[in-house]
Amino acid sequence: MGLKEQLDQDLRDAMRAHAEHRITAIRLAKAAIANLAFARTDPKHPDYQRPLAEADLLRVIENQIKQRRDAIELYNKGGRAELAAIEQAEIDALQKYLPQQLTRQEIRAQVEQIIAELNTREFPRVMKESAARLKGRADGKLVNEVVRELTSQT
Repeated sequence: MGLKEQLDQDLRDAMRAHAEHRITAIRLAKAAIANLAFARTDPKHPDYQRPLAEADLLRVIENQIKQRRDAIELYNKGGRAELAAIEQAEIDALQKYLPQQLTRQEIRAQVEQIIAELNTREFPRVMKESAARLKGRADGKLVNEVVRELTSQT
């Protein structure tokens, strides 16, 4: 079963269970997917008429989670813990559609291996390679932190 079908099935299940946060998260993800598909009908779009692949759908889910993490950060700064909790519940609902994310230690091991292979501690080169290899398996912000930490060491 593809991700789109899984979202449809989970939306039906969430509606039966009256799980408001899951319903909202899934509906917004489905809307973002529909927007991406619609954008590809424009001849000016770089992916004009290219059908949506599973990787595109996963990227949409990742972006939805990233938006909610950013919102949580802002809500916490503004003292709105109740809204941050709602966003976290939506993240939890969407997280199950992504592949298992790497831990900080696993990311560190991968980046150390990349540094050894490239034989350099130049941040731009290491970050570019790390981002490419860990895409979809690790949070970009966390990868950036680990790469900065390891490349700043002498």
